[in-house]
Amino acid sequence: MISKTQIAKFAAAVAALMVSQAGMAQNWLDSASVEGGFGDQVYMVRAAVQKDWNVRWLPSNGYHLGGYWDANLAFWHGTDYKSMHDHHQNLWVVGITPVFRYQADDKLGLYGEAGIGASVFSQLYDNASNRLSTAYEFADHIGVGYVLQNKWDVSVRIQHYSNGGIKHPNSGVNWAVLRVARPF
Repeated sequence: MISKTQIAKFAAAVAALMVSQAGMAQNWLDSASVEGGFGDQVYMVRAAVQKDWNVRWLPSNGYHLGGYWDANLAFWHGTDYKSMHDHHQNLWVVGITPVFRYQADDKLGLYGEAGIGASVFSQLYDNASNRLSTAYEFADHIGVGYVLQNKWDVSVRIQHYSNGGIKHPNSGVNWAVLRVARPF
């Protein structure tokens, strides 16, 4: 199992690398986002960076299918640890997700997106009768959003974490998520 200390060290190393290479960030990172979400007696905050694939698949009537990589670090706070009220569980989650986005050619306005990625948890999740039996989980989402003229990107997502039946129990965790992103 990956410890909180190992995840914190990894996150600190990534942050230090990004700060030290700020000039390079524009070459290999395109945007950053902050997200907040809630599920069944659990809350989450997440920070992420993205890299646009710069592709235009299936162009039609001013829209196309594109995508981006999303690398993220999240903090989860469960309020019903092992189904005991007033017992808490805090954990960290590191993930990477390829995301497909159907968007306007100028990348402004309304869009829809979906992604399926991989995440690693700092400990096994056990909250509100939802248990995940592995530290490795798949993270999938669907969402809609809007990119404003000033490039701010606001979206809502429905997200699901589960190990895909690799090991039981695997009740999964569902989220409603609000995301705000801004390009560099």
